Amino acid sequence: MTLTLQQLNQADAAEATQLLDGIYEHSPWIAAAAMAARPFRSLAHLKHALAQVVNTASASAQLDLIRAHPELAGKAMVSNTLTAESTHEQSKAGLTQCTPEEFARIQQLNADYNQRFGFPFILAVRGPRGTGLGKQDIIDTFARRLFNHPEFERAEALRNIHRIAEIRLNDKFGFEPALGNDVWDWQERLAQHTDPGYAELGQLTVTYLTDAHRACAQRISHWMRDCGFDEVEIDAVGNVVGRYRPAQEGGQYLLTGSHYDTVRNGGKYDGRLGIFVPMACVRELHRQNKRLPFGIEVVAFAEEEGQRYKATFLGSGALIGDFKSEWLDQQDADGVTMREAMQHAGLCIDDIPKLKRDAAHYLGFIEVHIEQGPVLNELDIPLGVVTSINGGQRYVCEMIGMASHAGTTPMDRRRDAANAVAELALYVEQRAAQDGDSVATIGQLHVPNGSINVVPGRCLFSLDMRAPTDPQRDALVKDVLGKLEEIAQRRGLHFKAEQAMSAAAAPSDPAWQKRWENAVDALGVPLFRMPSGAGHDAMKIHEIMPQAMLFVRGLNSGISHNPLESTTSDDMQLAVDAFTHVLHQLDV
Repeated sequence: MTLTLQQLNQADAAEATQLLDGIYEHSPWIAAAAMAARPFRSLAHLKHALAQVVNTASASAQLDLIRAHPELAGKAMVSNTLTAESTHEQSKAGLTQCTPEEFARIQQLNADYNQRFGFPFILAVRGPRGTGLGKQDIIDTFARRLFNHPEFERAEALRNIHRIAEIRLNDKFGFEPALGNDVWDWQERLAQHTDPGYAELGQLTVTYLTDAHRACAQRISHWMRDCGFDEVEIDAVGNVVGRYRPAQEGGQYLLTGSHYDTVRNGGKYDGRLGIFVPMACVRELHRQNKRLPFGIEVVAFAEEEGQRYKATFLGSGALIGDFKSEWLDQQDADGVTMREAMQHAGLCIDDIPKLKRDAAHYLGFIEVHIEQGPVLNELDIPLGVVTSINGGQRYVCEMIGMASHAGTTPMDRRRDAANAVAELALYVEQRAAQDGDSVATIGQLHVPNGSINVVPGRCLFSLDMRAPTDPQRDALVKDVLGKLEEIAQRRGLHFKAEQAMSAAAAPSDPAWQKRWENAVDALGVPLFRMPSGAGHDAMKIHEIMPQAMLFVRGLNSGISHNPLESTTSDDMQLAVDAFTHVLHQLDV
């Protein structure tokens, strides 16, 4: 029988605990403790309440929970002593039909893992879509996680236990994240298109105006038409634009969207999630034959990552009138100019100035995006409301000392350029941490013509400094550059620091941020506010109209710009629900 929240909320504590039997393996204490959070406002609220019980439990209780789970394809499976839930999950992943070679490999991994960590390997084998991971995916994940730090791996085991519990709760309540599944499926299908040289390696790379990029644009445009958009076009820079008209002609539009290009060997969800979530919402409106007082314009921005050409935000920049004609002469690694690439793609370059939007015709801009970081994942919170997109400055730097013999130059006579930068790197780490939400990175560090027996005379390095507000960013930059000068003077060195980029912070519009907050609260999940350390199309649109963003939790510690980038169809469903709630708030 399908369970309902009403039944769970109305049952006495003992009965309610029994109703959730089997959600957490051999651990009824979790459900019993979670009853204190009743009444549960939603299934998402229940899921979080259960996770919080585990996350606030003692380390020994957490380890007991982990050890209550069976090994994958282990003795319990062979002896048919798995719980019904575990039997179903391992069977769905094909682990009950392993070849002798696969079984032997998993048994060896089980032994190695237990020896290293002292508890069984836990993986939600039904995966982010709930339909089951492939055996090779399971084996690859198993092997990769053997190298995690023990404390991190213990937390990762618990996160996978929560995902297992989430899927079991879905089964018990008869819930299917249907729209989340559709969004997940669109992204998987779009990821079939990838640039030459990467396709052969099974890697996802879609850079501006390649064959794969144009194929993505065509596929998105067809899906938009299938969803019921009234107008669909590929514009003069390659943006795919879909418009769902308002109830009355002349009404304003809500602008939304994100980018469909990727970094090299990147993930499937960065950018693309923000295209397909609003597409799912428009499709539901179309199915209901419903129009809103405002229209919805979804833009799949053609370029944001700056991978093929040096210019970035080409798609969203064109919408605010920020497309510089000199960019057309930039060449890619093969010597193809942007102008040639655009002409080859059939784009009308002369029409680019016409793409600039009149802000008076729009209510504002909202964007859904995978978090691209570990915060939501570590907190077991599915959604985050963005308060600001960090402003940043980048510098390309050089420290200049004196190359000398490593054996004959006394330590107090050296003018070591690399050591000076190493000292700066430690300061950069400490200074950024003082602010709590500032970040600073020396991502490039190079000693030209370095030799094992030579004191470095030169060191080339980069500086990337970001903060949620411009004053906070500027204070960070001032302190770091001041420290750079102080270190150079004290050590008798010289330096050069050339600014390579400066981007203003883009704080969320308070009214639009509040709409996201209302939507998240209505779903019964915790309201968590956070800045965005990464840049987004929203920070360009911010220049002409109010904007606000919603983050969606990522898996694998929230990693992004990486093939391991992932999120679940359940979290995508929550994003669709939150977006729909924002539409309802505007429908007045």
